[in-house]
Amino acid sequence: MKGEKLQVFLSGVQRYFYQIMDPEELVVGTPYLVENTVPSAKDFTGVIAISGRSKGIVYFTAPRELLERLLLLMGESDTDDSFMIDLVGEVANTIAGNARSEFGEEFEISVPIVLRGAPDEILLPRKDRSFVIPITWKGRSAAIVIALRKP
Repeated sequence: MKGEKLQVFLSGVQRYFYQIMDPEELVVGTPYLVENTVPSAKDFTGVIAISGRSKGIVYFTAPRELLERLLLLMGESDTDDSFMIDLVGEVANTIAGNARSEFGEEFEISVPIVLRGAPDEILLPRKDRSFVIPITWKGRSAAIVIALRKP
């Protein structure tokens, strides 16, 4: 994946979170490559499958504490698992949807699949490397993982 494509995801992460919180509270770390290994998944993970001109996945993984704080900032006092599942799926879907608006209609995204607990495995393309965008907010770490390739 080229730098300008990665920037689309970086911008999407920032736009999403800046709508909810003070931009100074969010630290979007430097993206890094992983080779065929899954970064440490958190309590909830929203996975979006990508097809069309590019194939792969985009996922957002976050700990319960970060999601609880986000829900409270959004005015939601109920922080049971069903709300966390909705939120992590919404974040993944929004970030992938923003990328779709940049890449065009041939960048097709699935509905989010949400995994609760650290998944045993999230399949990443074996031949390709994946990018991880680390996110830190109020001492809690989350990540966006992008694994795309052209067919």
